[in-house]
Amino acid sequence: MRRHHGPQLVGRRVLLRPLRVQDYPAWREVRVASRDWLEPWEPAPEPAAPDPVDDPEAFRGRCGAWDRQRQFDNAYGFGLFLAESDRFIGEVSLGTVQRGPFQSASIGYWVDERQAGNGYVPEGVGLILQYGFEELTLHRMEAAIVPRNAASRRVVHKLGLREEGTSLRFLQIDGAYEDHVRYAITVEEWQLRRDEILALTNDGR
Repeated sequence: MRRHHGPQLVGRRVLLRPLRVQDYPAWREVRVASRDWLEPWEPAPEPAAPDPVDDPEAFRGRCGAWDRQRQFDNAYGFGLFLAESDRFIGEVSLGTVQRGPFQSASIGYWVDERQAGNGYVPEGVGLILQYGFEELTLHRMEAAIVPRNAASRRVVHKLGLREEGTSLRFLQIDGAYEDHVRYAITVEEWQLRRDEILALTNDGR
């Protein structure tokens, strides 16, 4: 794994790297094109907060916030790019990193609607699982997904993350507190299934 302005994680078809200010035009194009597909599954923005889709300075601030969180070992945000063309297609992240007895983090991801169904997100999540367990020495990672979000649930089902149950009114999504299904994997499971997971992420589906 190489480092270039932060960690860069390279897979067979995708790579993950921190977003930079220069990525704004590509990031904005994807967010505008996929707005109606993405926003129903995301928290509503804070009132009066600048929208990074329409405000380059807000995007710059967003990049800086991810950089600071990485430096303080609080969160790790990555742009998801096609490895062959360096085309931006989404984001994958590890948030809410907890050390001490937890050694845990939360997985987040989204993808350009036009690139959905190609297996790029499972490959990206596989890379971030490898990074979290093998580089950050985490013990547990989890993903929380609105039950009716079938596309996001397909990602964790493909990777074989363990379903742990449903947390009621867990997180504000599009202005309402929504139930979330919780999926998780621990380092013990990763050690047993590492090769299987990495093979699954590289099968192109």
